[in-house]
Amino acid sequence: MPKSIHRPEYAALCALLREKRLEAGLQQTEVSARLKRRQPFVSDVERGVRRLDLIELQDLAEVYEVDLVELIREYLQRTAPQSGSRKKKQPK
Repeated sequence: MPKSIHRPEYAALCALLREKRLEAGLQQTEVSARLKRRQPFVSDVERGVRRLDLIELQDLAEVYEVDLVELIREYLQRTAPQSGSRKKKQPK
């Protein structure tokens, strides 16, 4: 299995975070200032070149004023397999 930052699901997460930033009306520089991080951190997150841990994801959700659980739900909806295309697991 490829590393998570190379999977389509990670690209979906990065796109979702960018959308949430834009919906919040924030520039990357504003987000980085609120996080007390350098601006390239936000850019790297949105471009998918930097992995996030759960704490960083929570921090971003707070800056964007979105509920972390709702953010994760939206991510799961976007990445859920279409009905009928789910692969069945093979028994071990």
